[in-house]
Amino acid sequence: MNIIEKILASHSNQSVVKANDIIDVFIDARAARDFGGANVVKNIIDNGLTVADASKTCFTFDCNPGGSDQKYAANQQYCRMFARENDIAIYDVDAGIGTHIAIDKGLAYPGSTFVSTDSHANIMGAIGCFGQGMGDQDIAAAWAKGSVWFKVPESVKINFKGECPSNVSAKDIALNLLNTFGANKLLGYSVEIYGEAIEKLSLDERITIASMATEMGAIILMFTPNDAILDELAQKSGIRHKAVKADTDALYANSFELDMSKFVPMVANPGHPHDDISVENVKKTKIDSAFIGSCTNGRMEDLRIAAQILKGRKVAPGVVLKIVPSTDTIWNQALEEGLIKIFKDAGAMVSNAGCAGCAAGQVGQNGPGEVTISSGNRNFEGKQGKGFVYLASPATVAASAVSGYITTADDLAVQPALFMKKGNTKPADSKKDIVKTEKKTEVEGRVWFIKKDDIDTDMIYHNRYLTITDIKEMGQYTFDNLKGYEDFAKKAKTGDIIVTTKNFGAGSSRQQAVDCFTSLGIQCIIAESYGAIYERNAINAAMPILTYKTGVMEAVDLKDGDTIRVNFISGQLTNLRNMKTAQLNEFYDAQLKIYQNGGLLG
Repeated sequence: MNIIEKILASHSNQSVVKANDIIDVFIDARAARDFGGANVVKNIIDNGLTVADASKTCFTFDCNPGGSDQKYAANQQYCRMFARENDIAIYDVDAGIGTHIAIDKGLAYPGSTFVSTDSHANIMGAIGCFGQGMGDQDIAAAWAKGSVWFKVPESVKINFKGECPSNVSAKDIALNLLNTFGANKLLGYSVEIYGEAIEKLSLDERITIASMATEMGAIILMFTPNDAILDELAQKSGIRHKAVKADTDALYANSFELDMSKFVPMVANPGHPHDDISVENVKKTKIDSAFIGSCTNGRMEDLRIAAQILKGRKVAPGVVLKIVPSTDTIWNQALEEGLIKIFKDAGAMVSNAGCAGCAAGQVGQNGPGEVTISSGNRNFEGKQGKGFVYLASPATVAASAVSGYITTADDLAVQPALFMKKGNTKPADSKKDIVKTEKKTEVEGRVWFIKKDDIDTDMIYHNRYLTITDIKEMGQYTFDNLKGYEDFAKKAKTGDIIVTTKNFGAGSSRQQAVDCFTSLGIQCIIAESYGAIYERNAINAAMPILTYKTGVMEAVDLKDGDTIRVNFISGQLTNLRNMKTAQLNEFYDAQLKIYQNGGLLG
């Protein structure tokens, strides 16, 4: 078996598991954040459930440290009250990012399993742990039952040859991987990473690379911890664990060899983490703001690199540099090492530990037209505001902040570029009442044929609405961040069907990106493929979703506005305009059972 198969087998009371097996997986650590946490509690209470093991359960308030948003504050307090009654640990607004806390405190460890409402819970691959971001119902099920169902993914292997260039950071490695594989070539795979250069990577560097598995569409990027990593983890947690290693005869769906010596410093263009180019191609692009932090680049090594560049220099006039350490422990260490003083002397704003702008609950947001260079992992359009976000390494961000434009540490500006102001926009508003549909296995409806790959969850249901827990209110915001479909909620009719292409629902673990379609009465969604978390969320919420192979829609000559008939059990698709038929991938047994049960928690 390979790594993920070994871990899942050991947590499912089975000696052997293989790709595509559907198993119940015991979860060692079960977390809910301030985003999603209130819905987890609501699911527990509304379904009359109890917490199976409080010692393995916790809240992590990392999206909005301080509860600066009233609805976040209300959700946090709601979770605190539940935690007090059920003896559940809380890593509150002063603690930092939950996944990092789990690594540093040993809640997650090599060979263990970890789930959270954080879509970047697969960051645990950095330490050879199986971590997954899941939706509210999945986490509620894990809290109540101690285990969740999971389909064992296929695995691929990436072997790196060559030495890593001295100017290429871990973030650059991740961006080079995104440039090679895009957002969906690794979709649904567990990816094992090997090579001499990989063995030399520190824990912080491995965390940076593993944190961007979600942006690649992968289930997880899995590293095998070496002795140095195991020693560091033992020093943090007090317990030394053994690494899970793949068997020499393990099976893989594919393998790739990449020459790391050819990697260069990269940036991701605004809108898509996988739209990556060399920094050289965008040098001198004027910026308004810069950000260093997130679960990808808020570790001590990242802050030290930034401090080396910022020491004795000033942030360019008018540019705002925001720095957010990933945990309070790292914040305090930065204070002891004098890094906080360097940042403040340079003119940066240093905030308390947390997720920052990625979660829309802290510093890191930008305004209309604002150009930001960020060390985060996501730059989906509209996710961090109405501006434009480039992704880069902490070194490139710090160099750009003092230069006033995008550049590298070895090419700082002699005179910093000047700031230019931008304009404003106003979001639209609409409303639609919820309509419930019967649990039918064959439906007919009008088609919305959306021919766009990689429609992410921020396009489907923007993070500014995440505090909403009432499904009746969600429909009005559907697709209001997807270009060309901003008025979708006003035009959609009960019984409509959505047909789209690859990697629908990429990105966040938010359940609302499924529930908003239920709110509008959408009958089913058909896509060539789905983001891994989104697929689970839809199945668990009894939203009918199906997949198809390339060429199917051409075979039935599907056009926007056609009426189609879809059978969930047989998979037959019929275009009623021309009576042409084609075959979709029908519901698998577990999906059908959950659907007929009215959802995972039904």
